Amino acid sequence: MIRILALMMLPMAANAQVAQGRANADFTPAFAQQVRAPALPQTSVTVTVFAEGLDSPWGIAPLGLGQFLVTERSGSLRLVSADGSVSRALSGLPDVAAQGQGGLLDVAASPGFATDRTIFWTYAKSVRGGLVTAAARGTLMTDGQLTEVTDIFVQDNPARNGRHFGSRIIPMPDGTVWITTGDRGAGDGGGLVQDINTTHGKVIRVNADGSVPADNPFVGRDGNDLVWSLGHRNIQGAAIGPYGLWTIEHGPRGGDELNRPQAGLNYGWPVVSYGINYRGSDIGEGVSSGPDFQEPVYYWDPVIAPGGMMFYDGPFADWQGDLLIASLNPGALVRLKLLDGLVVGEERMLTDAGRIRDVEVLDNGAVLVLLDAGEILRVMPN
Repeated sequence: MIRILALMMLPMAANAQVAQGRANADFTPAFAQQVRAPALPQTSVTVTVFAEGLDSPWGIAPLGLGQFLVTERSGSLRLVSADGSVSRALSGLPDVAAQGQGGLLDVAASPGFATDRTIFWTYAKSVRGGLVTAAARGTLMTDGQLTEVTDIFVQDNPARNGRHFGSRIIPMPDGTVWITTGDRGAGDGGGLVQDINTTHGKVIRVNADGSVPADNPFVGRDGNDLVWSLGHRNIQGAAIGPYGLWTIEHGPRGGDELNRPQAGLNYGWPVVSYGINYRGSDIGEGVSSGPDFQEPVYYWDPVIAPGGMMFYDGPFADWQGDLLIASLNPGALVRLKLLDGLVVGEERMLTDAGRIRDVEVLDNGAVLVLLDAGEILRVMPN
């Protein structure tokens, strides 16, 4: 089955912006390129269905030889082959709490997967007192069974609600692992997000065995040794690109943020935000910035409700180095062009495809997008 989306290269007026509706808040950006970047010329792409029949897929990870692991939020991990066929559920996963926004979340292969067969994943875990975000690792056997499964991170301070688990996971060649978390639905009350002794609303950095990297910023200081940065609302996208780690998080009503988290720094939630509460009231004291907090590289108002993201490194020159982001609401594949670490252009594609949860760039330049509705689409720039 083939769907073709041919978008003509239309001339754009100077400084024209992507059509996105009226802003919810009236904050002034801290710098000119922080919001509503100029619209990029639209790209003509061909879209085909690569795989279908998945149950609320959440994360996708390449294994090589055209194979991919895909998580289903309901708790199953499946192997998708090069021909698009979907395997039975792989065995050996720990119990997954598929409640609310929780369930089996992200998945990633070790940088040395070809030899060590190690994979990592994040999931909602039921513990005494409620639910937490957890991360685990295991060995994927050739028969599809997971062995040597162990948690490498379990969030503290469980909450009984089913909201804002994060969460992305990125294993690095140096043996460390990035894990992102959410505020667990604490809202503008903040909960534990500004508490450096907790792991709510944080970027977490661990070694692959779950131990603490000696160069983490709070080692030997007040604070949780696993915390890299704090003040995040609900990070559902993370990617390695220019300058290192980039993350993207859900804001409230307005204020989705693209950040480049730095060691030990505070990104403001819920004291400051470029958004407002869903009911229309102010976040915190109703300000977007503060001297103790880092500015986002870019923000959206209204929101795009971001999912996964990835930097494009393929043969299509116009996209080289651009950031591709999954949007859940209103739903799109969002492309950002960056220059010297700032956003200088934005494009929205696949606006009629529905809720896009994750993105994967292939070696041949195609892009796989994971839909909440259960399909994987292959997008090829023409």
